[in-house]
Amino acid sequence: MQVPSVRRPRPRKVLLGACGLVGFLLCWQLVPALGLVDPQYLPYATDVLVRLAEELRDLAFWRRLGFTMTSWAIGLTVATLAAVVLGAVVGLVPFLRRATHTLIEFLRPIPSVALIPLAVLMFGIQLQAALVVIVYASFWQVFVQMIYGVADVDVVARDTARSFRLNRRQRLAYLVLPTALPYLVTGVRLAAAVALILAITSEMVIGNPGVGRMIELSRSAGDAEGLYALVVLTGLLGLLVNIVFRLIERRSLAWHQSVRGEAP
Repeated sequence: MQVPSVRRPRPRKVLLGACGLVGFLLCWQLVPALGLVDPQYLPYATDVLVRLAEELRDLAFWRRLGFTMTSWAIGLTVATLAAVVLGAVVGLVPFLRRATHTLIEFLRPIPSVALIPLAVLMFGIQLQAALVVIVYASFWQVFVQMIYGVADVDVVARDTARSFRLNRRQRLAYLVLPTALPYLVTGVRLAAAVALILAITSEMVIGNPGVGRMIELSRSAGDAEGLYALVVLTGLLGLLVNIVFRLIERRSLAWHQSVRGEAP
C-alpha cells in the first residue's frame, strides 16, 4: 500500500510569509528612525541583526545556547514519556478518568513559574530546578491529549476487535495507538514550544547559564541591542522548533485524514 505523499507548502504561501517578515522589519526600522521611540529603548532593526550576527560568531554564545537546548530536550523527553504512560493508563480506564478529572483541572492551570521558588528551594541554582518547571509545564500538553486520544477509540472498531478475539496487546497496537497517535503528536508539538518558553524563563529567574541568563544580563547592563538580539534569537528558536515538529507531524501522520485533507 502506497503512503500518500505529504503536501508541501505552496510557493505563494512562502512568499507571503517572507513579505510579512520584511514588512515587520521595515516597520521596526522606521519607528526609531521617525522618532516615535527613542533608539535607546528600541534600537534599529539593522543594528540588532548585526549584533545577532556578531553573537553567532562567539563560541561562548553557542555554549550558552547549548545549555538552554539541553534543558529543553531533557525536560521535553521526561514530560513526554511520563505523560504517554500515565495518559494511556488513565484514558483506558473510565473509572480513573472520572476519578482524576477534578484533580487534573485543579493542577493544570497552576502557572509553572509559581513553582520556581519551590524548585530552587529543593535543588538550588542547578539544572534540576529548571527541569522541574519545564517538565510540569509541558507534561499537561501531552497528558491531556493522550487521555482524549485513547478515549476516542471508535465503539464499532472496539466491538469488531472483540468479535475477532484480538488480545489486549493486539488491540493496543492496532486500535488504540493509531487512534491516539494524532493527539499524541499534536500534544508533543505544543509541549515542545511550552518547554522552550519555560527553559528560557527559568534561566532568567533562577540564574542558570543559558539564553535566559544572557537576556537578564543584557537587561541589567542596559545593553538594548544585545537584549533585542537575544529576543529575536528566542523567536527564531521557537520558529525552528515549530517547523521541525510540524515536519515530524506531517511525516508520521501522512496516512491520516488530517494531513491528507490539507489544502495544497
